[in-house]
Amino acid sequence: MSKTELPPLPAQPAGVPWPTGDWAKGDLPDDMDKARFARLMDAAFRENPSPELGETFGTVIVKGGTLIHEQYAQGYGPERTCPSWSKAKSITHALIGILVGDGKIDIHAPADVPEWSAPGDPRKAITLDLLLRMSSGLAFREDYVPDHPSDVIAMLWGEGKDDTAHFAASFPLEHEPGSYWSYASGTTNIVSRCAARALGAKGEDFHRFMRERLFDPLGMKTPVPKFDAAGTFIGSSFCFCSPRDFARFGLLYLRDGVWEGKRLLPEGWVDYARTPTWQQQGAEAPYGAHWWLGLAGPGSFSANGYEGQNTVIIPDLDMVVVRNGKTPLELKENPKKWIAEVVDCFRC
Repeated sequence: MSKTELPPLPAQPAGVPWPTGDWAKGDLPDDMDKARFARLMDAAFRENPSPELGETFGTVIVKGGTLIHEQYAQGYGPERTCPSWSKAKSITHALIGILVGDGKIDIHAPADVPEWSAPGDPRKAITLDLLLRMSSGLAFREDYVPDHPSDVIAMLWGEGKDDTAHFAASFPLEHEPGSYWSYASGTTNIVSRCAARALGAKGEDFHRFMRERLFDPLGMKTPVPKFDAAGTFIGSSFCFCSPRDFARFGLLYLRDGVWEGKRLLPEGWVDYARTPTWQQQGAEAPYGAHWWLGLAGPGSFSANGYEGQNTVIIPDLDMVVVRNGKTPLELKENPKKWIAEVVDCFRC
């Protein structure tokens, strides 16, 4: 699917208030498969962990800008935060977009990475565009199994935890930039530091930027982003939010970066996120720019995280679906299949 083939992003329906305060609430539509939908929710929210999904903490479904379904496990509710894991990557994409709109960043220029500044360093060819598309060519291994050699575990909890961007940027090239797609959390922390350097802010000052330019305008009151000791937002993995606030963020992208009539993300930025990146044969799944593609049918795009954290945008249905939970690694594809089935209930 090329950019010219992307399905249109629907505007907020007239008369439906933006959820900057409370969500407007509605009912499930009559023209959907309610029996199948109920079975899927029962399977996810059973008393004991599901053998297919593990634990589901919360699910929020927004259609036409209206909250039509939310459901929580015992001990969870609308205000309790859930882990983002790699959904934070898509939040990082939004922060870069804001800085692009401010004229502070050019994603097609060489990335501002001090570790690559030596004369003749081949990594100088890496742009922010290639980083956002996971096509840098850096030799970074993404693996969350504790007994396997893993660069991401070392970055988040080991030798790289105090300066995640420096750790990730220190890897050599394994492939020519742009010639190989490889999903890597280290990539995002390099991007996050590039954002901080462009803004001239880190730590609490960068957190203030996140609140003032992204979270507060959307009415997101629960986000808890985590920073490393160097003051870099760990944009690869850590921005805890309530499911409702994840849905607000998803609605921003469904509405093409516009909120209450004001453009928060530059024109074309959401299309950039959902335009497919070239990937070699056998790549994990279709990818755009820090967003995954196609989870809930053609034209859908999603922020996906470890253990089954998903915020899925479905433009043709004017819908956002959020699922947060804790799914064992060996079942990692099952929450995606479950969400796809939930969305299919609305395609009758």
